[in-house]
Amino acid sequence: MAGLSQVHVEVIVERLKSRFGVEVTLKPPRVPYQETIRKSAKAHGRHKKQSGGRGQFGDCHIEIEPIDPDPARPGDIVEFEFVNAIKGGVIPTSFIPAVEKGVLEAMSAGVIAGYPVKGVRVRVYDGSYHTVDSSEMAFKLAGSIAMKQAMEQAAPALLEPIMLVTISVPEDSVGDVIGDLNSRRGRPLGMEPVGAGMTDIKAEVPMAEMLTYAPDLRSITGGQGEYTMEFARYEEVPGHLATKVVEESRAEHEAVRA
Repeated sequence: MAGLSQVHVEVIVERLKSRFGVEVTLKPPRVPYQETIRKSAKAHGRHKKQSGGRGQFGDCHIEIEPIDPDPARPGDIVEFEFVNAIKGGVIPTSFIPAVEKGVLEAMSAGVIAGYPVKGVRVRVYDGSYHTVDSSEMAFKLAGSIAMKQAMEQAAPALLEPIMLVTISVPEDSVGDVIGDLNSRRGRPLGMEPVGAGMTDIKAEVPMAEMLTYAPDLRSITGGQGEYTMEFARYEEVPGHLATKVVEESRAEHEAVRA
């Protein structure tokens, strides 16, 4: 089921209930948080397993560092760079892609709250292998182990999407709307009269603060306000709010396991 707005969805849900007796539970949309790192770190990943037959052996050393954003586009995050700095064949070239796969697998769920990790450069610079026991799977596991350890040591941070919001409201509601935006951690960018007693307000607001905005805007403006929003960039979540997001994510994961 999909709708053009929150009101549209609410109307559909009410019709489902009145016509078919179907009870629908609505929950706020999930915010696509991301994780990143704030400093460099080194780590050593080794996967070694010896059983009755052929064993498994993969060993790699990696260094990770934040990728500096483009000064012209500071909100854009380069997702990932992988650098092969191996010399002397200490890890055969054929196993390097496996290390990268393991690194990417670890980055799919960050160490803070399990969100995807972006903005990281990974350099594999040392390691070792066994002529018989080494395999792609062993080096993939070694790469994943090293990446998880490195991320924990690299000052990980939680990122949230910031939205560019344009709100059209009656002139006599401008003050109340801007006050409400400030309470949502919004940053008003400017206002512009658009005629017929209406004013457009532009602001940057975290997506997490906009999930239930439609009914609040209706209430503030007597049903005369409307808004649009588009993605602007990612920014680090303030510390006290990051703690709350982490707790909610852990509770959700535990509920899924249960």
